Amino acid sequence: MQYANVTRDEVKQAQFPHNLYIGGVFAFNLLMTPAVLGMKIGMIGLLIPLFFTGAMIAYIYLRSQKTTNWFVDMHWKLAFSRARLLLLGYAISGTLIFIAWLITLTMNDHNMRHILWTALTRVAIVPTVILVLVTAVLEFGSFAQTAKREVPDKLAAKFPPPA
Repeated sequence: MQYANVTRDEVKQAQFPHNLYIGGVFAFNLLMTPAVLGMKIGMIGLLIPLFFTGAMIAYIYLRSQKTTNWFVDMHWKLAFSRARLLLLGYAISGTLIFIAWLITLTMNDHNMRHILWTALTRVAIVPTVILVLVTAVLEFGSFAQTAKREVPDKLAAKFPPPA
Protein backbone atom coordinates (compact mmCIF):
# COMPACT_ATOMS: atom_id res chain seq x y z
CA MET A 1 0.00 0.00 0.00
CA GLN A 2 1.44 3.35 -1.01
CA TYR A 3 1.18 6.52 1.07
CA ALA A 4 1.66 9.87 -0.62
CA ASN A 5 1.74 12.03 2.50
CA VAL A 6 5.16 10.82 3.69
CA THR A 7 7.97 13.36 3.86
CA ARG A 8 11.55 12.78 2.76
CA ASP A 9 12.68 12.88 6.39
CA GLU A 10 10.18 10.17 7.32
CA VAL A 11 11.45 8.04 4.44
CA LYS A 12 14.99 8.31 5.81
CA GLN A 13 13.77 7.44 9.30
CA ALA A 14 11.90 4.43 7.89
CA GLN A 15 15.00 3.26 6.02
CA PHE A 16 17.10 3.21 9.19
CA PRO A 17 15.78 -0.09 10.65
CA HIS A 18 16.45 -1.84 7.35
CA ASN A 19 19.96 -0.39 7.15
CA LEU A 20 20.60 -1.39 10.75
CA TYR A 21 19.40 -4.94 10.16
CA ILE A 22 21.34 -5.42 6.94
CA GLY A 23 24.53 -3.91 8.34
CA GLY A 24 24.27 -5.88 11.56
CA VAL A 25 23.52 -9.17 9.86
CA PHE A 26 26.43 -8.82 7.47
CA ALA A 27 28.86 -7.64 10.15
CA PHE A 28 27.88 -10.08 12.87
CA ASN A 29 26.94 -13.17 10.87
CA LEU A 30 28.75 -13.10 7.55
CA LEU A 31 31.99 -11.47 8.71
CA MET A 32 32.33 -12.17 12.42
CA THR A 33 31.27 -15.84 12.38
CA PRO A 34 33.93 -16.97 9.86
CA ALA A 35 36.49 -14.85 11.71
CA VAL A 36 35.61 -16.55 14.99
CA LEU A 37 35.84 -19.97 13.32
CA GLY A 38 39.18 -19.01 11.75
CA MET A 39 40.60 -17.94 15.12
CA LYS A 40 39.85 -21.45 16.41
CA ILE A 41 38.26 -20.21 19.60
CA GLY A 42 35.93 -23.17 19.51
CA MET A 43 32.19 -23.52 19.50
CA ILE A 44 31.91 -21.12 22.42
CA GLY A 45 33.20 -18.46 20.02
CA LEU A 46 29.98 -18.76 18.03
CA LEU A 47 28.23 -17.16 20.98
CA ILE A 48 30.01 -13.87 20.18
CA PRO A 49 28.11 -13.22 16.90
CA LEU A 50 24.96 -14.58 18.53
CA PHE A 51 25.32 -12.06 21.36
CA PHE A 52 25.79 -9.09 19.02
CA THR A 53 22.95 -10.22 16.75
CA GLY A 54 20.74 -10.69 19.79
CA ALA A 55 21.55 -7.18 20.98
CA MET A 56 20.69 -5.78 17.55
CA ILE A 57 17.40 -7.72 17.46
CA ALA A 58 16.56 -6.57 20.99
CA TYR A 59 17.11 -2.96 19.95
CA ILE A 60 14.93 -3.40 16.86
CA TYR A 61 12.24 -5.03 19.01
CA LEU A 62 12.28 -2.27 21.63
CA ARG A 63 12.16 0.42 18.96
CA SER A 64 9.35 -1.38 17.12
CA GLN A 65 7.23 -1.09 20.27
CA LYS A 66 7.52 2.72 20.31
CA THR A 67 4.89 4.90 18.70
CA THR A 68 6.08 7.91 16.73
CA ASN A 69 5.12 8.22 13.08
CA TRP A 70 2.91 5.48 11.61
CA PHE A 71 4.97 4.99 8.44
CA VAL A 72 8.26 4.82 10.36
CA ASP A 73 6.76 2.53 13.01
CA MET A 74 5.53 0.08 10.38
CA HIS A 75 9.02 -0.27 8.96
CA TRP A 76 10.45 -0.93 12.42
CA LYS A 77 7.81 -3.65 12.84
CA LEU A 78 8.71 -5.04 9.42
CA ALA A 79 12.40 -5.18 10.35
CA PHE A 80 11.52 -7.01 13.56
CA SER A 81 9.43 -9.56 11.67
CA ARG A 82 12.51 -10.33 9.56
CA ALA A 83 14.58 -10.57 12.73
CA ARG A 84 12.19 -13.22 14.04
CA LEU A 85 12.93 -15.28 10.93
CA LEU A 86 16.62 -15.02 11.75
CA LEU A 87 15.90 -16.15 15.30
CA LEU A 88 14.16 -19.19 13.81
CA GLY A 89 17.36 -19.95 11.90
CA TYR A 90 19.35 -19.68 15.11
CA ALA A 91 16.91 -22.03 16.85
CA ILE A 92 17.18 -24.61 14.08
CA SER A 93 20.98 -24.37 14.10
CA GLY A 94 21.07 -24.63 17.88
CA THR A 95 18.92 -27.74 17.77
CA LEU A 96 21.13 -29.31 15.10
CA ILE A 97 24.27 -28.49 17.10
CA PHE A 98 22.70 -30.10 20.16
CA ILE A 99 21.89 -33.22 18.12
CA ALA A 100 25.47 -33.23 16.78
CA TRP A 101 26.75 -33.07 20.35
CA LEU A 102 24.57 -36.01 21.34
CA ILE A 103 25.77 -38.03 18.35
CA THR A 104 29.42 -37.34 19.06
CA LEU A 105 28.98 -38.45 22.67
CA THR A 106 28.34 -41.97 21.39
CA MET A 107 31.73 -42.13 19.60
CA ASN A 108 34.49 -44.09 21.29
CA ASP A 109 37.34 -42.94 19.05
CA HIS A 110 38.46 -39.40 19.92
CA ASN A 111 39.64 -38.61 16.37
CA MET A 112 36.39 -39.78 14.85
CA ARG A 113 34.48 -37.74 17.44
CA HIS A 114 36.42 -34.62 16.47
CA ILE A 115 35.90 -35.18 12.73
CA LEU A 116 32.19 -35.85 13.14
CA TRP A 117 31.73 -32.87 15.48
CA THR A 118 33.45 -30.55 13.00
CA ALA A 119 31.43 -31.84 10.05
CA LEU A 120 28.06 -31.81 11.80
CA THR A 121 28.48 -28.37 13.33
CA ARG A 122 29.41 -26.87 9.97
CA VAL A 123 26.26 -28.39 8.49
CA ALA A 124 24.22 -27.18 11.47
CA ILE A 125 25.18 -23.55 10.78
CA VAL A 126 23.68 -23.71 7.27
CA PRO A 127 20.05 -22.87 8.28
CA THR A 128 21.24 -19.68 9.95
CA VAL A 129 23.37 -18.70 6.94
CA ILE A 130 20.46 -19.33 4.57
CA LEU A 131 18.08 -17.25 6.68
CA VAL A 132 20.70 -14.51 6.99
CA LEU A 133 20.81 -14.27 3.21
CA VAL A 134 17.03 -14.58 2.77
CA THR A 135 16.26 -11.91 5.35
CA ALA A 136 18.97 -9.63 3.93
CA VAL A 137 17.32 -9.83 0.50
CA LEU A 138 13.90 -9.19 2.08
CA GLU A 139 15.30 -6.19 3.94
CA PHE A 140 16.84 -4.79 0.74
CA GLY A 141 13.36 -5.03 -0.77
CA SER A 142 11.88 -3.27 2.25
CA PHE A 143 14.49 -0.55 1.93
CA ALA A 144 13.30 0.02 -1.63
CA GLN A 145 9.69 0.06 -0.42
CA THR A 146 10.46 3.00 1.83
CA ALA A 147 11.76 5.00 -1.11
CA LYS A 148 8.47 4.31 -2.90
CA ARG A 149 6.60 5.23 0.31
CA GLU A 150 5.04 1.79 0.59
CA VAL A 151 4.01 -0.39 3.51
CA PRO A 152 3.18 -4.08 2.92
CA ASP A 153 -0.58 -4.63 2.69
CA LYS A 154 -0.52 -7.34 5.35
CA LEU A 155 1.14 -5.01 7.85
CA ALA A 156 -1.18 -2.12 6.95
CA ALA A 157 -4.19 -4.41 7.49
CA LYS A 158 -2.91 -5.52 10.89
CA PHE A 159 -2.01 -1.97 12.01
CA PRO A 160 -4.30 0.39 10.07
CA PRO A 161 -2.99 3.91 9.39
CA PRO A 162 -4.39 6.78 11.40
CA ALA A 163 -7.31 8.61 9.87
